Amino acid sequence: MDEITAGTTTLHTEETDLAPVRFDTKIAVLLRDDLEPWQRLNVTAFLVSGLGTAAPEVIGAPYEDADDTAYLPMFRQPVLVFEGAGETLAKAHARAVSRSLPTSVFTAELFGTGNDRDNRAAVRAVATDRLDLVGMAVYGPRNAVDKVLKGARMHP
Repeated sequence: MDEITAGTTTLHTEETDLAPVRFDTKIAVLLRDDLEPWQRLNVTAFLVSGLGTAAPEVIGAPYEDADDTAYLPMFRQPVLVFEGAGETLAKAHARAVSRSLPTSVFTAELFGTGNDRDNRAAVRAVATDRLDLVGMAVYGPRNAVDKVLKGARMHP
């Protein structure tokens, strides 16, 4: 079984020497703290869904069980989930954009759409500094992501 802490994974497999695997990068999701539980899960899933195409290095190898059943690959490192007030989210978004970090956004309007075309149109209709953000995901060097998330707290 893997032990996962913030940004460090200790692997317990025959393939490793049990040394911690340290990542120079971080995958983080920041959610507005007033979302309903179902919204938190839905938003998180949507936010991380594009990361593997934009940053393919975050994807590990495919999985296979002892019966040779194949499974899809997943992220090679933990996804850390944070929360904060709307103001914290707006500041984090501005910092991520100013640092040109790969970022995905989920706005309140997306709860009322039902497809990708309408989602993209809803985001496109609003200026960057006026987005009604309910969540964002960011990927990049650990220190840069830590600076982006300043003021956010780990999701309970």
